[in-house]
Amino acid sequence: MAVPDYQSFMLPLLRFAAESKKAVSTQEAVEEIAALLHLSDGDLQELLPSGVQRTVVNRVGWAATYMKKAGLLGATGRGYYEITDLGRDLLKRQPSSINSRLLEQYPGFLDFKKSKGARGKTGEGLEETASPSLHTPSEALETAYQNLRDELIEELLAQLKASSPSFFERVVVDLLVKMGYGGSRADAGKAIGKSGDGGLHGIIKEDRLGLDVIYIQAKRWDSNPVSRPDLMQFAGALQAQKAVKGVFITTSRFTNDARGYVSQIGSKIVLIDGDLLANLMIEFDVGVTTVSHFPVKKVDLDYFDESV
Repeated sequence: MAVPDYQSFMLPLLRFAAESKKAVSTQEAVEEIAALLHLSDGDLQELLPSGVQRTVVNRVGWAATYMKKAGLLGATGRGYYEITDLGRDLLKRQPSSINSRLLEQYPGFLDFKKSKGARGKTGEGLEETASPSLHTPSEALETAYQNLRDELIEELLAQLKASSPSFFERVVVDLLVKMGYGGSRADAGKAIGKSGDGGLHGIIKEDRLGLDVIYIQAKRWDSNPVSRPDLMQFAGALQAQKAVKGVFITTSRFTNDARGYVSQIGSKIVLIDGDLLANLMIEFDVGVTTVSHFPVKKVDLDYFDESV
């Protein structure tokens, strides 16, 4: 099954806190609730888009945060919390579920919600949310970031496909240098032949000392995929040069047959399609510029540890 949304974790989390003899942490709650909900190993290992936190940990953590705002849970320090009298009273009513709508009956949660609404409003009054989001704030932020990145990838590919063959050659060499290949920009790439369709053939040093070289072929294609014959031709060129390493870069994509061929031959050929090319350009700051930074911070629990 998929990892439930954060509201689905609220009731089992509150019950777990009620049954515990001591304060509990989010990690302890994750282990207990995962077994209760029969989450698979795959569910437990699922990551947020950033890849820095497990989805289930994020959602259980936010479920705890919202219930603490409502006063159902109380923080005890260093990431631990325990059920409150309000939380026990709610469980006595035997709710079938707990969600943001139910939490609105508690003044603490309403104050929290109104403070969030006030930050998002430019006019007077408070705007009520028509339907609570099923995503945690962390997920919403990461999803928005991924959407912006996807748009940037599309824009980069459009620019690459509209560029001249010589400019595309410059982009490829700039990227490889930023990735640590070729030493200086001046001696990074050496063209050894060009095709008339905008592709280039070249060689680049694998390291600054030039202990080995990598042969490059780049195809600035719009939509036609790179097929098996294209890679067979490239592999043949490598063999003619007695080379075993090559990089084939395209602004389009590779067919499944082409990828299968590369996995079977002796030469080491790395395939970079349009999406990967754009992602590498973003990662190594080639052809892009940063317009905003939004650092996401959390409380340093070690700083507040008075026992140290």
